[in-house]
Amino acid sequence: MHKAVLLQLGATLLATAIAAVFFGVRGAVSAASGGLACVLPSWFFAWRLMLTTRRKGTATVTAFVAGEFIKLASIVGLLGLVLALYPDVHWGALLIGLVLALKANLFAFLVKT
Repeated sequence: MHKAVLLQLGATLLATAIAAVFFGVRGAVSAASGGLACVLPSWFFAWRLMLTTRRKGTATVTAFVAGEFIKLASIVGLLGLVLALYPDVHWGALLIGLVLALKANLFAFLVKT
């Protein structure tokens, strides 16, 4: 689970670098904000699931579904917070950062542990 979060963080850093080259500082901040809006809830979800597994020995389906719902709501809330705090957001860079961070989970299965 932490491997997926690290891949999301790497994808966010890559998106930030690409956005900095093409869109400047405004794009880099927007891409980093979009990616971190996905990475932070994912990290919290993985951490919470790890604690639940250590305590009970196994994570329940209810804990997983509730955690996933909270993660999705947190992503939406953080994106709203970004828009409220940074009105000069570059939409293209924000979406690049968000999509790359979300799709980085697909590559988690390809990385050898």
